[in-house]
Amino acid sequence: MSQLPPILVVDDNSDNAEIIREYLEARGYPIHVAHDGDEALALFETVKPSLVLLDVMMPGRDGWEVCRIMKSHAELGRTVRVIMVTALDQWEDKREALQTGADDYVAKPFDLPQLATTVERNLAMQKTLAT
Repeated sequence: MSQLPPILVVDDNSDNAEIIREYLEARGYPIHVAHDGDEALALFETVKPSLVLLDVMMPGRDGWEVCRIMKSHAELGRTVRVIMVTALDQWEDKREALQTGADDYVAKPFDLPQLATTVERNLAMQKTLAT
């Protein structure tokens, strides 16, 4: 079995972050967790995740800003997939997610099997783009 790519989970709510981490680790993904935007950006540099599950409403740097910074990264920005995970589920919020460079969107409260499907779909799309 090939090594699954690393995923960065960013959520200031540690319960949410832990639920996602446990669910995806049980499926074999190496998971790294950050609880705010600055920690996320530091881990982004060291972990070089293939995919980021990113909360929008966080203290300090919000998810929109973190997404823009990640997507403009010289080395990793073109390949990383960013999925916004947020309670903001209005059409305008979805549009903003896509405008900031997000690749996908999962509304809270999230359904874990649906979240895993979204992760798998985005990693498959990333593989297609890389070849």
